[in-house]
Amino acid sequence: MIRQIIQSNEAIKSNHREMEILRKYFPQCFTNEGAFDIDLFKAQIEEDVNITHEGYDLNFLGKNYAKLLSSIDTTTVVIPDEKHNALPENANSQNIYISGDNLDGLKHLLKSYAGAIKCIYIDPPYNTGTDGFVYNDRFAFTAEELSIKLSISETQAEKILDLTRRGSASHSAWLTFMASRLQLARDLLTDDGVIFISIDDNEQANLKILCDSIFGEENFVATFPWRKRTAKSDVPFGVSQDFEWVLCYGKEDYLASIEGGTRKYYETDDLPNRPWRIHDLTTQRSAAERPNSFFTMINPKTGEEYPANPTRTWAMTKDTFEKYYEENRIVFPGDYDFLNISKPAFRYFQEDDINKAGEMFGFVPVSTNLPGEIGMSQDGTKDFDALFENKLFAYPKPISLMYFLIKISTNFKKDAIILDFFSGSATTAQAVMQLNAEDGGNRRYIMVQLPEETPNNSEARKAGYETIDQIGIERIRRAAAKIKSETDADIDYGFKHYTLAEPDNNTLDKIEEFNPRGVLADETLLDTFGKPTVLETWLVRDGYGFGANVQELKLKNYTVYHFGKHLYFIDTDFDENDMVALIDHYSEQASFCPDHWVLFGYSFTLTQTEMLRKNAIILRDGDKNLNINIDVRY
Repeated sequence: MIRQIIQSNEAIKSNHREMEILRKYFPQCFTNEGAFDIDLFKAQIEEDVNITHEGYDLNFLGKNYAKLLSSIDTTTVVIPDEKHNALPENANSQNIYISGDNLDGLKHLLKSYAGAIKCIYIDPPYNTGTDGFVYNDRFAFTAEELSIKLSISETQAEKILDLTRRGSASHSAWLTFMASRLQLARDLLTDDGVIFISIDDNEQANLKILCDSIFGEENFVATFPWRKRTAKSDVPFGVSQDFEWVLCYGKEDYLASIEGGTRKYYETDDLPNRPWRIHDLTTQRSAAERPNSFFTMINPKTGEEYPANPTRTWAMTKDTFEKYYEENRIVFPGDYDFLNISKPAFRYFQEDDINKAGEMFGFVPVSTNLPGEIGMSQDGTKDFDALFENKLFAYPKPISLMYFLIKISTNFKKDAIILDFFSGSATTAQAVMQLNAEDGGNRRYIMVQLPEETPNNSEARKAGYETIDQIGIERIRRAAAKIKSETDADIDYGFKHYTLAEPDNNTLDKIEEFNPRGVLADETLLDTFGKPTVLETWLVRDGYGFGANVQELKLKNYTVYHFGKHLYFIDTDFDENDMVALIDHYSEQASFCPDHWVLFGYSFTLTQTEMLRKNAIILRDGDKNLNINIDVRY
């Protein structure tokens, strides 16, 4: 577990995530020694992509460091709030509240929710100089280590380390902070997902270029101006900054602006009044993953054959090809003289894009001129004051703003997951519940908030709230009670709570000193972490999400935990009698077929581990023909 992550992180470089993607989809571009050959890569794409060296980019101190941080796995563990989560209103809830650093939170979420989040809203620090933002991180790189990981000089590495340690509020510090988080957030979105980011004038321009580089300039949807207040007269230079901005990006290019966007539409005589564009006809799936899409496509007019790529198959099956061809959806090389393509492409009509935008925004054109009922900052304060008597939180966003953004992006996906990883006072969670209560939706929210301490002598501290996340948690409770009393709607009013925590130095020392080939287990490490924490951390890591309803399986004297394809062995004292009982259970229960055994390595001796390995062969040779994978985690 933690030990293996630490060892893996030591080898991580800033381009690790990008190289893993290339290795997955372009394995032919790697040498026998594992090095990436850029010339081979260019040869793969040059026929279909015009490669130029022109363009612009946003460069800032810490850019590659941010990529490194997004690649390094988190060593935090997930601690379930057992007392809270067991309450009747929370026990079956699918809403999640995470107390912890959102960089760690995003990394945990990616293990279970990659490609699953329909809508993200965040209200990050604006770096105004008065909002309290300073950049600090806990990573303890030396200049030598960082110079190797980023392939830079030690002098350059020192500059980056200085940026991360001195509490900087520079533009570079803010961009480093945001880039690492947005890179991870992008991978959480569904294919039709959307992200909304609130910002003011101070970093708006930098954020726009940063998002262009992360989400793709073609995936920019709009900038919504939000009026936060009426004009004031006592302002510098005589100009009142009454507006903030909500940047919106989509996951796929069909979310981009139809009018005047970056798309190139063609108008041809064979399809009058139907402007169209082309798109790649392959998908990021291998032949093993999509065998029905691994076929040779034949041009009905010329008979020319186009074999599928085994690492990137066609985006349709052989059975659906004819249907799409009859609908004029397939464009072959040579169909149009002005098209320079070497393989079949998919045709999208402009009407398709407009319909897609309609699905995104409810078939009603959405103007960047937000409706008046959105409200201003004073309305956000009123929303909060309706739940709390004291001024505990400064300038919360109005519920109506969150409500509007969530509604237009989930009108046709009312079971969508909404994420806010700068949760603050949890306005987003309240907006989700309010919208569900009004339209009968089953949207779920995931909130992530750093347990940042409230200021000494503040109203929040006087009221007993020591950290910001405590305010957010209490707001959700009070908002749920208010909405239920006003609507009596049958919705999910509860939430499960988890805290992310780093092991302390004493625990890390024990992890480092433990000998996996020793004759003794170490029960103290299980006592330190706690069984619920180990189990929850693993369930999230293995893709089952927060709050998975794991099943206990009692053997002879030992209990294992079952969910999906995994069996989790956490306790000590697993013996031969338990092994026999486990094999018998596989034989007696026809539907019981988990083929991944996960062991808490500190609870097992080498002898016990070998016993499990040998008996796994029995299942491989049995009626179920199971190939058991044993994963010992430290």
